[in-house]
Amino acid sequence: MQISAAFDGGNIVVEKADDPSDIRLAVRKDINAEFLQWFDFRLAGARDRDCVITITNAGACSYTKGWEGYQAVASYDLERWFRVPTSYDGKVLTIRHRPEHDLVEYAYFAPYPYQCHRNLLATMQTRAGVRAGVLGQTVEGRDMDVLETGEGPLQLWFIGRQHPGETQASWWMEGFLDRLTDPVDALARSLKQAGTFHVVPHMNPDGAIAGNLRTNAVGTNLNREWQEPSEERSPEVFHVRRRMQDTGVDFMLDVHGDEGLPYNFIAGPSGITGYDPKLLELSDRFCSALKQVNPDFQTEHGYPKVPEGKADLRICCKHVASAFGCLAMTLEQPFKDSAITPMPDEGWSPERCARLGAAALDAVAAVIADLRL
Repeated sequence: MQISAAFDGGNIVVEKADDPSDIRLAVRKDINAEFLQWFDFRLAGARDRDCVITITNAGACSYTKGWEGYQAVASYDLERWFRVPTSYDGKVLTIRHRPEHDLVEYAYFAPYPYQCHRNLLATMQTRAGVRAGVLGQTVEGRDMDVLETGEGPLQLWFIGRQHPGETQASWWMEGFLDRLTDPVDALARSLKQAGTFHVVPHMNPDGAIAGNLRTNAVGTNLNREWQEPSEERSPEVFHVRRRMQDTGVDFMLDVHGDEGLPYNFIAGPSGITGYDPKLLELSDRFCSALKQVNPDFQTEHGYPKVPEGKADLRICCKHVASAFGCLAMTLEQPFKDSAITPMPDEGWSPERCARLGAAALDAVAAVIADLRL
């Protein structure tokens, strides 16, 4: 029996692995940072054996509320991911599973390796009207990729995966881009006549490859860098923000995952001094439209609204909303199952992320005519 995390996105420290009924592991901290929660590892040689896998430092992780009601994901073929029995006692996280095959991979959420990102770019760039570009390089020299499509005057931006462990964003991007670039989708064609879409599917490839939860290669939380990005500490934000300044921004959606809340929800641009209330109304309209076309989305649960003047302008959606006077929002997805539309075998899954991404076009359609006040 062997446990390995020596692959793209892998993260685990093996403490004890000589008895399948008492496997003890620990989550490794982000490289150059104190965040820890993401895990992804492979177990070999335990077929048809009852395994008890204990993550011993779960109680010391960054978001312990994330373990409450949580079930880990597993896969044999790295395509279908299913939930496995998981419990948390306030100190350790315990996974109980009897593998049906020689190799099984366990993860915090369905992984999205860098090769999947490259495949997505390669596929999308061949679609009619899609332009692929490079905005700059990451700390470790990887390209900051952007896909652009549409010819309309409105400038609409969509970014994902600022936090590398939030792989939901990458799965969401697959569904969003597939529909946006579909030549026979009438709504997509209409939206591209009204606006130009700028999509950065992967903001943090360095952190993702390293198996980090929240930071890039030098330990920077990108979603706290938007007010004053640095080419040394946060070139990923620096290059994207510079391109936004060149094009202007009429709409921006930043796609994330939330550890604790078992819901899909929007964190809007509240709290910005002097922010046009009509844009807050547009945010509500966007949410209502998304809820109508995809009941996995809801508006009852989410983060508290920030009082006016208290917005943290280091955060992407707050900075963009303030700097460009536009509608900018953060979409959060769960690591757990969706509490309002549960599917226990798979929980919140790549397929459901992608469907929510596709549905976002309907929500954009509900606000696009009024983006320029």
